[in-house]
Amino acid sequence: MTQPPDQPAFLNVATSATGRRWIGPSVEDDRRAEATAQETALPAPLCRILAKRQIEAADASLFLAPTLRDLLPDPRSLRDMEVAAKRFVDAVQNNQRIAIFADYDVDGGSSAALLITWLRDMGRDATLYIPDRIDEGYGPNDEAMAMLASDHDLIICVDCGTLSHGPIAAATGADVLVVDHHLGGETLPKALAVVNPNRQDESGDLGHLCAAAVVFLMLVEVNRQLREAGKTGPNLMEMLDLVALATVADVAPLMGVNRAFVRQGLVVMGHRQRPGLVALADVAGLDAAPSSYHLGFLLGPRVNAGGRIGKADLGARLLATADPTEAAALAEKLDQLNTERREVEAHVRDLALEQATERGLDGPLVWACGEGWHPGVVGIVAARLKEATNRPAVVIGLDGDIGKGSARSISGVDLGASIQRVATEGLLIKGGGHKMAAGLTVAKDQIEAAMERLGELLAKQGAAERGPADLYLDGLLMPGAATVELIHQLEQAGPFGAGAPAPRFAFPDCQIHYAKQVGANHLKVTFGDGISARLDAIAFGAMDGSLGPMLTGHGGARFHLAGRLEINTWQGRQSVQLRLEDAAPAH
Repeated sequence: MTQPPDQPAFLNVATSATGRRWIGPSVEDDRRAEATAQETALPAPLCRILAKRQIEAADASLFLAPTLRDLLPDPRSLRDMEVAAKRFVDAVQNNQRIAIFADYDVDGGSSAALLITWLRDMGRDATLYIPDRIDEGYGPNDEAMAMLASDHDLIICVDCGTLSHGPIAAATGADVLVVDHHLGGETLPKALAVVNPNRQDESGDLGHLCAAAVVFLMLVEVNRQLREAGKTGPNLMEMLDLVALATVADVAPLMGVNRAFVRQGLVVMGHRQRPGLVALADVAGLDAAPSSYHLGFLLGPRVNAGGRIGKADLGARLLATADPTEAAALAEKLDQLNTERREVEAHVRDLALEQATERGLDGPLVWACGEGWHPGVVGIVAARLKEATNRPAVVIGLDGDIGKGSARSISGVDLGASIQRVATEGLLIKGGGHKMAAGLTVAKDQIEAAMERLGELLAKQGAAERGPADLYLDGLLMPGAATVELIHQLEQAGPFGAGAPAPRFAFPDCQIHYAKQVGANHLKVTFGDGISARLDAIAFGAMDGSLGPMLTGHGGARFHLAGRLEINTWQGRQSVQLRLEDAAPAH
């Protein structure tokens, strides 16, 4: 999504309060939006979103009401799927011992909970094994797999295992299934089946699925095989809350079937039937119908907290439990751990940003490493560095002579493939992931060389050519047009998240009626155009940058304001609020 350099910045904002250029809809998008509005009679702001997503008028109704019936791919289109499902069915029908080896993040926990819930509905149970992030690291290891194989007939590795040749070979005496989505290597481990849309011999059409979505597809195929045998499997639609949580928390792009997973999963979550998610929502203070924002910023981080700085299996146990009392206790513990995680993260973030700044923020890669940096927060800190610099970022925690790091990328730069290449070349002990996120293990004396080589590979993808991230806007809106009804209409184009950003609008030439700091560093604003009703706005963290001081010291000047609309519910009443992201003087 690039803008021709000779096309003027939107509202002539070449450098905003946050240092960004504003980019408005292209001429082509404007034309397409107008045509869609005429053909469908849908509101113009909604048509602008459809145009931006390249949705034609004839396809608008299907896009606005995504259903699994229309979008669910055939599970058998994935290699090894029928083999994996059949082995799973055989294990269930023959009362064999099943172990689930899962990653310690939300996607891994949700994947494990899907299998555990399905098995429980069939009157079966399974052993859950989640490795400790610090003692064992990511993915299967020889000792754990050998131990599980000695007591089980079938081991299912979820959200991990695609690169685990040695550990899977160590699982002698048991069959191993891998159900994953991480980038595959040139060869696959000797498992009975490796179901992964990102295997190198797959088309990549389903490469946007998270691991829980792949597990869900396997269960669809399992239920199909059961039906062919005259038996009935559990109701999978009731499990979509887990798929939705994993899809958003793992930052999978909200496109294709992922939209239907999240849209329908949020409806299931709203029924409050899963004790773990009910307890988690309550402890997080979620008092409204859940949205993709809540999954990504309220629930997901709490589920992740166990794997980051606590006991690795807490999140998966919470998602899988059927006991409300156990759920309440686990949710409380995860909430406490999440508070601790934020404190640890803030400390590491400050050190990492200072170090990265000294090294330079204008290259193709921003990176930092430090002794004793908690491996559970380096991924979050990498994400913060990426957001602050609009560059791929790596943050490494050192423990003696070994560093374990996490990396996060920007749109259009495949980080996972580059890290895998550096590992293949021998500069990393191991490394892999997917386009937007990856992990690595590196010897201390190889860090400089590995980061230099990674920077070279990322530069070839244009990572060094980015300035501050442009702010893309979906058009102009006047305060009087920003109604609760409009927000509900815009939400039809959701859910919003990775690959499908929430619509952002510019409110031109507005007067600031009220601007005051609230809390430690936030800003509360009331503004209007002098014609219609005034709007309230909130800008989180605005006082830490130039946005807050600019608006609090407005001196009667008028401004263009930009951000996302949201509904604020207070004492049962709904009102419109702007999540203010940027501003510029209206010259």
